[in-house]
Amino acid sequence: MTRWIAGIAAILLLVTGAVLALQSRAEAPELPPAPEPRLAAVSTRLSPIPNAPEADAKSKEEKRFARADKDENGRISLAELIEPRRNAFAKLDLDHDGKLSFEEWAVRTIDKFAEADADKNRALTPAEYATTAPKPKPKKPACACG
Repeated sequence: MTRWIAGIAAILLLVTGAVLALQSRAEAPELPPAPEPRLAAVSTRLSPIPNAPEADAKSKEEKRFARADKDENGRISLAELIEPRRNAFAKLDLDHDGKLSFEEWAVRTIDKFAEADADKNRALTPAEYATTAPKPKPKKPACACG
């Protein structure tokens, strides 16, 4: 029985609150008028903005081809393809005979292993092996705005 009485009292309180809220006579505060825009005076002195340049519609593969085509003749010669790799090859070609022997490759690999093996136990831990990963190239800024 007390639940019924409590429920009826709660409903009466809700109805009373709704009636009072709907009959409130609060007035909205009066706001001062908006100030004049300051850009109106500045915009008359600025020159009109020219049309933006069109975006280059080249695909990723077309851009890659253009980077490899150094003389821009629409063809990639063997020399153009090999030239960017010449410095990396020269670092491995220790006797500078233009040929990379297994020994020359192995020397660089063994040196790299020795540099990574910090505790000199002739085995690489995961942390030591992580030091052999190629360094990531720094990302170019999205815009050249400084």
